[in-house]
Amino acid sequence: MTRSRSLVLLLAATALSTSLASVTMAQTTPNPPLEPGAFATSDATDPYLWLEEIDGERAMAWVEEQNTRTLGILQGDPRYQPLHDQALAILESRDRIPQPGFNQDGTVDNFWQDATHVRGIWRRTTLDSYRTQAPEWETILDIDALSAAEGKNWVYKGDTCLPPEERLCLVSLSDGGKDATTLREFDSVSRTFVEGGFNLAESKGEASWLDADTLLIARDFGEGTMTSSGYPMVVKRLTRGQSIDQAVELFRGQETDVLVGARVLRDADGAIQATLIQRAVNFDDNEFHWVQPDGSLTRLSLPERTDIEALVGGQMVFTTKQAWTAPSGQDFQPGDVIAYPLQAWLADPATTATLVLRPGPRESVEGITATRNRLVVALYENVRGGVYVYQPTDTGAWTRTRMDLPQDIAINLGSASDADDRVFVNVTGYLNPSSLWLADAATGEATSLKSLPDQFETEGLVVHQYEARSADGTMIPYSVVHRADMPMDGSNPTLLYGYGGFQISNLPGYSATVGKLWLERGGVYVRANTRGGGEFGPAWHQAAQQQNRQRAHEDFQAVAQDLIARGITSQPHLGVMGGSQGGLFMGAMLTQRPDLINGAIIAVPLFDMLRFHKLLAGASWRAEYGDPDIAEQRAWIQAYSPYQNLRAGQPYPEVFIHTSTKDDRVHPGHARKAAARLMELGYPVLFYENTDGGHAASANLRESARRIALEYTYLSRRLMDAPAQE
Repeated sequence: MTRSRSLVLLLAATALSTSLASVTMAQTTPNPPLEPGAFATSDATDPYLWLEEIDGERAMAWVEEQNTRTLGILQGDPRYQPLHDQALAILESRDRIPQPGFNQDGTVDNFWQDATHVRGIWRRTTLDSYRTQAPEWETILDIDALSAAEGKNWVYKGDTCLPPEERLCLVSLSDGGKDATTLREFDSVSRTFVEGGFNLAESKGEASWLDADTLLIARDFGEGTMTSSGYPMVVKRLTRGQSIDQAVELFRGQETDVLVGARVLRDADGAIQATLIQRAVNFDDNEFHWVQPDGSLTRLSLPERTDIEALVGGQMVFTTKQAWTAPSGQDFQPGDVIAYPLQAWLADPATTATLVLRPGPRESVEGITATRNRLVVALYENVRGGVYVYQPTDTGAWTRTRMDLPQDIAINLGSASDADDRVFVNVTGYLNPSSLWLADAATGEATSLKSLPDQFETEGLVVHQYEARSADGTMIPYSVVHRADMPMDGSNPTLLYGYGGFQISNLPGYSATVGKLWLERGGVYVRANTRGGGEFGPAWHQAAQQQNRQRAHEDFQAVAQDLIARGITSQPHLGVMGGSQGGLFMGAMLTQRPDLINGAIIAVPLFDMLRFHKLLAGASWRAEYGDPDIAEQRAWIQAYSPYQNLRAGQPYPEVFIHTSTKDDRVHPGHARKAAARLMELGYPVLFYENTDGGHAASANLRESARRIALEYTYLSRRLMDAPAQE
């Protein structure tokens, strides 16, 4: 099992005369008067609550009007079409590396999209064939054909197959890219959906196989079964032939939880070693309950801030994000990787644990997976990655060796084999085209299988890592990709990207679209490693949680100031970009330091932080930001909430805000309300809402190409033109 830290997670000047007027025209009734001195601090003082009606007639009329205006401006720019064509060619290129997943029988699977397969195909080949330049793929499921046959806009969200045969699978299908999915039983040998098989209606949640006739499911079972975050709080056992209402309830959480779900720990041969229920009390804290054969539950003695990572050699491996004293009396630190002999520990919680790895102060664990006999860890030092192999010994200690892979670059773990000790590893860097390696964890040797060709011109480009001093004196690293002969006179168009939350690290990576659409055209690209992320482990994240959230905003602003102080760029040429939590970053930059920037792309953003917990999955993020319903916490949130802090008479640049109607994670109302408020205050705004796409803001490669082209057309107008176009 490979861990992914994302729980996430992406017209012409004459037409701009419609600003405040366009908002007014879209309204069918007058806005209520505001209380003096307050804006959107209560429902009564928020004139744009109607924009939270996702598919409301009035709201969609407003969206359509803004889309027409924005597309008219950006697509009317002569640079848009060439940028779009370049982006689409990159996204649909067959030079892309088809990411493989190991099957138990040694074959590999892949999900692939291109110009012919817009929605994509699930396909399979042998490892020997995959090694060749032209693998012979067999299609398992064609999502385009399925969508056409059923008249649906299906977006493939993955599959879960029953080991060890992996013939019976649950295919996850989303309507337009939403997080909520339909689960349907599929026979990967006959390549057909199983007649009368498991078919779970659209819901957020999950399902796990117990055996060929039994699932553990966490879904929407009706009233009183979903948390306030919009996720399941009930786990049931469903037997083949039963209806959903006949499923047997195993566990019920609380409405205030984030979610509950089931976890089946299997050995490399597919045999179940333990069945667990995970209760996510909040975004950080978990409870794990062991399901006994008779259905009774035992809560496991684990720290609350725990992620169970893998089962290898009978050892259950987990990480902790907090200081913890185990029942054995052993003390552990945040970031530790720990192992228990599973069966002995289940029998006696005081069993001695083993410290597998303790990262240093400038290190972070960015990925863990298990092969048949080894634990494989992606360990980063100062935002540069390496891969280490750990093996349990008879004495309980773990040996460690380093894999023979490129160093001082970004390393991402791929699929690991249960049949042997092979694992796929992706290697990438800002100027290094992604390559896929097949590594043997038993020997430490690795072989490059496939590599992208250069997709943009890198000659003359260099990468430098700098540090900026934040407001409290903390040094914040950031990476700059630029031309070696770049003039240090502040004239360089520069795009600064940030995220800064949920312990998600902002790591190096090769982006063909950034390279082709920005770097080749003279742009500078910057990634900031602010607190709130995971670049230096749990402490780096926790330093910017809750009442300390403003630190992350100050970190990002410090990087912008440092770029200007070094002469890399200047305010007329500096733009910022971020999505989701990163969209909140952009909102804070806009409202707190608009003097530093001349453009901002604010994608699928959080923006109204006094209501974030009431919108879709927002309640699940209270551990990250705080609870607006608690007076003390509301005060620190309101101090930075972008929506409430927009003001007239500020040097706000024209911003580009985009979202998706189908985003059922971050409510599109955040983006809509941000744009409407800015227009009301008289600022120029570009707003675009894709009606598909979910939180990724695009459901297929063509929609992605359009979004990317819109973004870089906007950036060209703001940062490359002098003066910037509005």
